[in-house]
Amino acid sequence: MSAADPSPAEGTPEHVRWSDRPRLERPVVLAAFEGWNDAGDAATTAVKALARAWQAEAFASIDPEDFYDFTSTRPHVHLDEQGERQIVWPENLLAGASVQPGLDVITLVGAEPQVKWRTFCSQVTSVARQYDARLVVTLGALLAEVPHTRPTPVYGAGYDTDTTLALGLAPSRYEGPTGIVGVLHAACRDAGLPSVSLWAAVPTYVPAVPSPKASLALVQRLGRLLEVDLSGPAWHDLRDEAEQYERQITEVVADDDDTTEYLHQLEVAFDQDDTLLDTGASIADEVERFLREQRD
Repeated sequence: MSAADPSPAEGTPEHVRWSDRPRLERPVVLAAFEGWNDAGDAATTAVKALARAWQAEAFASIDPEDFYDFTSTRPHVHLDEQGERQIVWPENLLAGASVQPGLDVITLVGAEPQVKWRTFCSQVTSVARQYDARLVVTLGALLAEVPHTRPTPVYGAGYDTDTTLALGLAPSRYEGPTGIVGVLHAACRDAGLPSVSLWAAVPTYVPAVPSPKASLALVQRLGRLLEVDLSGPAWHDLRDEAEQYERQITEVVADDDDTTEYLHQLEVAFDQDDTLLDTGASIADEVERFLREQRD
């Protein structure tokens, strides 16, 4: 890893437990959280796959003590190699990697906290500011009326005025209940951190099934916007899983006449609406341009 150590002038987040202090140069922060924001486990699977492929090294975690109701999200008991009992707590893990010259990243994968969301988000933004992060990108997945037999749409949203204008995005107009992703973007805005969110669409008729196809779509979109080649062997497993997912869902749908008809209607609507995929492509192109400008 390269460049400067994190700046202590930005303050020390009290709930972050550091195991290392990697040297990173203006990294891009990539974050995903299990729970409300993660239909089909698509977002967290995508960030984990990126961290694994880039050999990101864990350097910190957020202490769960103040952010979870342990009667709801219970810790697990685990036996280690020596047969000793260990308590495994809910984890939000930060890892760093130098992906290629000019691109360092911090990945954050965790579980949506249950309490003190503003305090939790301040831990994330404090780490990002210490490393002078140039952009925070959250990944999410939502249930939508899309067919599993077509390319997975990826949508984008901007949450602060400057970044929205710089990327040529429409600002998020959503009103209603939100998850930790929405609160984190508000915290980024308040901290002066540029941020955007990418969301993959998961079919509504398979809500509880992990969707590697949506994960792959998020990975591919990030590859384009970060100008990283993601066509190598490290991604073969995820591609194979995505193909297997599509075959398995097709077999299940074929056994139900109502769902088969519904799928046909979704396919017709998808094929007639060019904006479903153009929206995702436009987002990737604009974020890619923004990142190039941030490197100058």
